[in-house]
Amino acid sequence: MNWPALSDFVHGSPLPPPAEWQRPGLVMTFNLECPGCVSRGIPFLKRLHAEFGERVHLLAVHTSYGHKFFQRDEVEPTLLKFARDFARLPFPVALDLDGSFARAWATEGTPHWLAFAPGGELIRSVYGSQENAQTRLQYLLEEWAEPEE
Repeated sequence: MNWPALSDFVHGSPLPPPAEWQRPGLVMTFNLECPGCVSRGIPFLKRLHAEFGERVHLLAVHTSYGHKFFQRDEVEPTLLKFARDFARLPFPVALDLDGSFARAWATEGTPHWLAFAPGGELIRSVYGSQENAQTRLQYLLEEWAEPEE
């Protein structure tokens, strides 16, 4: 399974591959140069974290797929500053420098969402950040996530 290496996690705690998950999860591929990612995708992922908390795994993977390639030392400081200081992301962020993660999961661009069931089965793959994509993902997580007690 194509999954970011421990060294590719640049913010938050590394997340194991979905095959090891005991709860459902959502992975978003994004790029800082993608307006839809920054203005809609990231805020949506933050809202999901606020609503579902630790009941679901959430991960943002910054990918070069479909975007200009940058060396790690060119992208990591900016990404870290964005995740930590600007957006204050409460979930892990990993780097997909060469786009291999995004290609392996057949993403269509950024943002692209991969919804995994506990145990790692890919249940849904959704491209885009518009309201329709967000609504489908929101409903899926509501259906999956156990209510907090």
